[in-house]
Amino acid sequence: MEIMQAGARPTRRASAEYFTGTVWQDPVIDAPDPARVMALRVAFEPGARTHWHTHPLGQTLHVLSGVGRVQAEGGPVVEIRPGDTVWIPPGKRHWHGAAPDCAMVHLAIQEREGARAVDWFEPVSEADYARAPGGMPG
Repeated sequence: MEIMQAGARPTRRASAEYFTGTVWQDPVIDAPDPARVMALRVAFEPGARTHWHTHPLGQTLHVLSGVGRVQAEGGPVVEIRPGDTVWIPPGKRHWHGAAPDCAMVHLAIQEREGARAVDWFEPVSEADYARAPGGMPG
């Protein structure tokens, strides 16, 4: 058993190579082999979001505070709130982040396939981000 004490791993600003706006990440777990689970607490300032991306083994998001948005490619933009949990299937292109006028914090949980847990693509366009939320994810 290993206990990772709070504050032992510093908060880091997420890379502008993969995020639009100001995003902060706090590592929760990056389990050693043979385990594959990784988790981060991710805090998005209003308007901040990920770029389009996929996960080889899928991703779970659990909203802790604020108001956010998530979209799977080809689906509607969906508003997410505290207590909501989102499952994104393996290989599904998607993005997620804060609403334009409200910060959002979520727990992001995914598994590594070998050394890889995510594949990054282009930024989400302002037009895609600005779409009004509606419907349920597809």
